[in-house]
Parts: sequence; structure tokens; C-alpha cells
Amino acid sequence: MEKKITIIIISIIISLLIFYTIIQIGIKINPIKPKNNNEIEIVTTIFPYYDFARAVVGSENNIHLLINPGTEIHSYEPTPVDLVKIQNADVFIYNGGENDAWVEEILETIDTSNITIIKMMDYVDKIEEDNKNIYSSEEEKEELEYDEHIWTSPKNAIKLVQAIEENLIKIDESKKSIYEFNARNYIEKIEEIDNNIKEIVNNSKSKLLIFGDRFPFRYFIEQYNLKYKAAFAGCSTETEPSASTVVNLINDIKNNDIPVVLYIELSSKKVANTLAEETNVEVMCLHSCQSISKEDFENGKTYVSIMRDNVNVLKYALR
Repeated sequence: MEKKITIIIISIIISLLIFYTIIQIGIKINPIKPKNNNEIEIVTTIFPYYDFARAVVGSENNIHLLINPGTEIHSYEPTPVDLVKIQNADVFIYNGGENDAWVEEILETIDTSNITIIKMMDYVDKIEEDNKNIYSSEEEKEELEYDEHIWTSPKNAIKLVQAIEENLIKIDESKKSIYEFNARNYIEKIEEIDNNIKEIVNNSKSKLLIFGDRFPFRYFIEQYNLKYKAAFAGCSTETEPSASTVVNLINDIKNNDIPVVLYIELSSKKVANTLAEETNVEVMCLHSCQSISKEDFENGKTYVSIMRDNVNVLKYALR
């Protein structure tokens, strides 16, 4: 509880400093939105929602990703410029949850009367955090919290695309047919991925995945009735596993004839590599889509293309 109170106090101080900085550099908190065309200005916090919005609109013009590619989102701190971007948006899309506490604080400081705000966690059934399959974890949390990585489930991803589609139609009904066509086209691609994963899971002998890393795949695991063991919890800041954690994971790999140790994007792979060396298995990335590298972003990677890569990884991991 003391840790939570400390975090809240720090967040309030950061918010006040940001507000003070805005005043000092002369940026108005409620500027007039410059309109060069009739396009809707969309700002999203993280990559999955940037990509979903881009797919529905059919263009990346006027769609802005607030947290730059290659950024570790769990240590992200907003800048005064970020506040201006949000204020100037017609549509602001964010995830919600504990990691987005800074978003809630910003929204309380600006005029949101002309902004359509889409909080994605409101559009899916939330799952409680569960660390029973995590060998190493930080201090136990006293309050109930929900896992925030909702988009890792293709079933949820479809709901989130539909949520963006429905909100954009409300704002600009003249483009209803365009939004509907684009959303349907993208959803069909996600459904194809979903079917591919179902086929892999149904034909696999083992349903166990081993993560030598953090574990942001709770919704994914739940959708496909898979099992998992992981070194760290979803958004854990831990980087060094205990000796017992390493031993337990090594035993899990050997006892279950696991062919692949998984890690997530932007990872150091240190733990995964250690496990692989001790068990003589492969190391592969199962991408959560939460963060994306600058290179992948510039090369036009999408949620769909990343999930297709994940399908190929699962073919090896779930033999």
C-alpha cells in the first residue's frame, strides 16, 4: 500500500511539473485546432491502436502514435508536447489500466469537450492478473487489478477494431461505408490468424509455453486454453531471476520436452538465452505487439503481420 501511495504522489508531482512547464514555455492548454483538411485527427498511445485506427481509416495520414517506436512504454513519461497533441486530437485512443494512470491525469487537466475519447479496456471482458504460473514476482499487490494486454487475444483485437470503427462512424457518417469496408477487411485477416492458431493448438501434443521473460499474454493463453510458465509477471520491472526460478524453468523444459524458450519484443533475451543454453533448445520471439522497434515501424509492420510471424513461432513451440 505504501508503494502505491508513493507512486500516486510521484504521479501528481510529475503532472504539476508538466503543467508548470507548459505555462513557462507559453503553450496554451486549449489551443485552436488547425484544420488543413477534413481528415479526423487521431492520436493513440500505443502501437496496436495506431495500427487498428490506420486499418479502419485506410491511411496513416492524420493518425499519430504518441509513444514512439522503440520506447519502453512502462517507463514512458509524457512531455508538454504530448499534452498539446492530445488536446488537438478529434479522437484520442488509449488502453486504460494502471499503466495509463498518466493518461487519466492529463485528461483531467485539459478541455476534452471536443475530443472523442476511446478507452479500449471498456470494450472487452477484463481478466484478473494471475501470477500462479510466474516463478519470480515482485511484492504481492493488495488490490484487485486487471491484466492490461487485451489486444494479445485475436478475439479481443476484433472487438477493438470494431470499437474504433463504430466511434469513427459516429464522428463522420459520410465515410461510414469506407470505415465498414476497411474494418471488415482487417477483421477477416485477424480471423484467418485466429483459425491458424486454433489449428496449431488442436494438432499439438503439448499445450505448454515457456517464457524466459515477462509475460503479457494472459488473454492469448486464455483464448486458446494453453498453459504457461514464465520468469516474470506481465509488466514486471525485474530483470534478474532467482536461482530457483532458473532451476524450475529448466526442469519444466526438460520434463515436458519443450522445444522453444520464448522471449518478447525489445527484450535483452538474457534469461531466455540462459535457459536455452542449459537445455539445448531454440530461442524465439513471441511478439506481444505492445511495442515495436523503429525498424519494424519504418518497414510497415502491422498487428496482422506480427501475429502471422507469431503463428510461425507457435508451429515450433507447440509441436
